[in-house]
Amino acid sequence: MSLDKELQSKKSELTEFVDLTKRILNYLPEVISSSKDKGNYTIFLSQQAGTTKFVRPINKNLFIQNPDDFDRSFKAFKEVVSVKLRSSSPPVFSEEEHNTVNNTLYTIQQSIGAGLDLLVNSNSARKHVGNRFEELLKCVFDLAGISNKKTVLQIPYQTDEGTKVYKCENDLILSPYTVVKSSGSSLDPNEIVVSIKTTSKDRMGKIFIDKMLLERFVGHSQKVIGIFLNDVQRKESDNISYTLVSGLFMVYSSFLTELEGIYYLDPPANALKEPYNKYMKRFSSLLLNDFKELLSS
Repeated sequence: MSLDKELQSKKSELTEFVDLTKRILNYLPEVISSSKDKGNYTIFLSQQAGTTKFVRPINKNLFIQNPDDFDRSFKAFKEVVSVKLRSSSPPVFSEEEHNTVNNTLYTIQQSIGAGLDLLVNSNSARKHVGNRFEELLKCVFDLAGISNKKTVLQIPYQTDEGTKVYKCENDLILSPYTVVKSSGSSLDPNEIVVSIKTTSKDRMGKIFIDKMLLERFVGHSQKVIGIFLNDVQRKESDNISYTLVSGLFMVYSSFLTELEGIYYLDPPANALKEPYNKYMKRFSSLLLNDFKELLSS
């Protein structure tokens, strides 16, 4: 399959993501013409046949450029998630293991994003990068032995034309049970509703509103979390800007409702400072630590 077609095809196995990532990591040096560093980020530029294309900002502290290094990192990641995380005794994870989780998954997702930036038109790229992110995280939770399922909650409402249905799509439900109990008509209070987005830009408010709407409809408290890739974008040809509106997040948390957590593969600087770090963490914290606590609370 051509690389552009493979980037746009649905993935259901982690091995598919790994093979695609290594393919892209080998491809990038062939087409990248130049790069410019801005803080922790690198902006790559490709000039071919009179056409200039930019790659989304890449966090050089997280991204693994060498295919052999990525291969080793993935093997370590798999050991952490499929073996140590699933051990019968409560495991303690090192900072290095947290970094392995975040760096490996960030490299997979941003490799796909870079490939789409270079080979697919921007409108299609946006859709596919989001779809691959959802599919990647589902594969990760499968590897960790965490029951999960995508659901669409059907919420009826009355109009002049009779009863209609609002479809509230939940990107993923994480469950403590062998099989997810939530369905299109109900949510289990012990399960976690997950909103998965590549960025919080223009989307943060919807998570809060959806939590309020879900709880009103099902008649009980519901655990809701958000998972984001990052909150950074390219600005012009050689700069970056951050898209997390941290003040608005605190307003929503104070006056609408509180989420059970926000998790980033590449957290913006504000996310790790007071008071935001009470709500925002790295993705590895969810997978290696918080998940069991969220299910038991």
